[in-house]
Amino acid sequence: MRKFSVIIAGRHATSISLEDEFYAALCALAAERNMTLNKLVTEIDGTRTTPNLSSALRLYVLKSLLEKLKSAQA
Repeated sequence: MRKFSVIIAGRHATSISLEDEFYAALCALAAERNMTLNKLVTEIDGTRTTPNLSSALRLYVLKSLLEKLKSAQA
């Protein structure tokens, strides 16, 4: 687990604690959507239901990958 710096909404610097694999997956998902990592984190932060941003990011990665798996199996 490592800390990574991100900027939320273009102005709020914070750090997130993620495993390297989750961070890499999050970066890949941002690239697939043609957006910066900071923009994706801002989007997730705005819609999260969990009080912990790092947990919300992990859940986003998990849900996104499960959706891809489901689509591939269809």
